Amino acid sequence: MIRYSESPQGITPEQLQGFFEGWPNPPTPETHLRILQHSDEVVLALDEETGQVVGFVTAITDGILAAYIPLLEVLPDYRGQGIGSQLMRRMLALLEDYYMVDLLCDAHLQPFYARLGMVPTTGMMLRRYDRQSGRTP
Repeated sequence: MIRYSESPQGITPEQLQGFFEGWPNPPTPETHLRILQHSDEVVLALDEETGQVVGFVTAITDGILAAYIPLLEVLPDYRGQGIGSQLMRRMLALLEDYYMVDLLCDAHLQPFYARLGMVPTTGMMLRRYDRQSGRTP
């Protein structure tokens, strides 16, 4: 059974194994926990049997007008069960008072987000892959 939580309180790095699949320089589980702790909004999916975090989504906001969703991920063994959709629905509900909610994604993921009411747009980005593992405290 999957349980959802809106707080990283009580989560340990050991519960955050296996994320950032395919990243050449991924954050460590310790850095991942810091990401969750410093995000304005978080929704976690936890496997109640194992205690493992199996999915998460984060948001950063200005607290007034705008929100950005930088990360959504579900562990490979848990994909195809609606967990990603549930994480996004819960996050969008948390952000329902904001004028703008933005995210960047690859083109092949746009249909997933479109099903949740989002629309494609044009944007710009800068990626420094040598810093992908995160900034040290």
